[in-house]
Amino acid sequence: MKQMHLAAHFPGVNSTTVWADPRSRSQIDFSSFEHLARTAERGRFDFFFLAEGLRLREHNGRIHDLDVVGRPESLTVLNALAAVTDRLGLAATVNATFNEPYELARRLATLDHLSAGRAAWNVVTSSDAFTGENFRRGGFLDRADRYTRASEFVATARELWDSWTPDGTSRPFTHSGPQFDIAGEFTVPRSPQGHPVVIQAGDSGEGREFAASTADVIFTRHGTLEAGRTFYADVKGRLAKYGRRPDDLKIMPGVTVVLGDTDAEAQHNAAEIRTQQVSPQNAILALEQVWGRDLSAYDPDGPLPDIDPDPASSLVQGRVRVADPLAVAAKWRALSEAEGLSIRRTVIESTARQSFIGSPETVAAELTRFVAADAADGFILVPHLTPGGLDGFVDRVVPLLQERGAFRSEYTGSTLRSHLGLAEPVWKG
Repeated sequence: MKQMHLAAHFPGVNSTTVWADPRSRSQIDFSSFEHLARTAERGRFDFFFLAEGLRLREHNGRIHDLDVVGRPESLTVLNALAAVTDRLGLAATVNATFNEPYELARRLATLDHLSAGRAAWNVVTSSDAFTGENFRRGGFLDRADRYTRASEFVATARELWDSWTPDGTSRPFTHSGPQFDIAGEFTVPRSPQGHPVVIQAGDSGEGREFAASTADVIFTRHGTLEAGRTFYADVKGRLAKYGRRPDDLKIMPGVTVVLGDTDAEAQHNAAEIRTQQVSPQNAILALEQVWGRDLSAYDPDGPLPDIDPDPASSLVQGRVRVADPLAVAAKWRALSEAEGLSIRRTVIESTARQSFIGSPETVAAELTRFVAADAADGFILVPHLTPGGLDGFVDRVVPLLQERGAFRSEYTGSTLRSHLGLAEPVWKG
């Protein structure tokens, strides 16, 4: 049976997290990160995944409600987690737009040494001038150049990691390219994995091509089996032109899971969670993100606005605007009118739902079916509670996956590459 890969995403500052639940705890205390990481390792997960934002998002000139607590820097947290975990991979999201190859390659290689070969880098990019205001160069990078810089950034980092021979000899490096012109000697010896694992998040054509040429794992999102199979076939089909095999890139969509003792109970639990996730305030915020207008005077339990979105709006800063707000607004209006839905109910029905809902047996069967059908190589679980949102899955679903032979019962290697079935990179000194 095709083996499944699993990873844990620490619940982030987003609409997935349910803050009102009394079991929800701190986003900053180390105990929260430790709890989720230890749970993931107990479940024999491949890796623990941290997102990162470089600026608190703003909405109508104020800090966005879901960003108030912020988030510690990812690599610092993961270095601490390396001391309280033994096998679990540790994946940090770090921006390739506002960092430099030498400095970041050094930090990642350090984590790989401290963790004995468990480091990973989720490469993200930004052309957002709002975020760029926090940095010396500002929002200097055109959107079309994001992946150009990211591709050369990853290649340069790999050159730095390869500047030490496998037997521990340092050699000078020189890199001269359109994005970076650097030379010197790298301070950190070749790490246990050779290179930290590279993850890429993105569904665009550019993102898929970047993943096919460069990444070891792609973090994506698709809601149905057929959508997953289409994405899987498309990305895997791009690998050959880069001299890569299908197994050289693992496709792991981010998913949410809601459990119940029965399927009916799970559906009830899922409905309650969605209602908590989309509070009246959050419903208006979600609407404003599409409309680009101040809609604070509207009743969340009333009808949708009869005005059109403002495509050129700067009401929302630091969050991704929808690609075609006029089309989304038309779709939401049609749904609202057809079913007599309020603003809040329209947002609940239109925005992301839980991916897998059911009893532990049902969820285990569905996860296995997706992997067997080549809709994914595994999943990155995004729980709705911090930090105990993964406990039920590890206690109730993982044993069933192990009984099916779909998921490991024990770690067979010590590095993240061994968990993922990835070969150590060939040294290119």
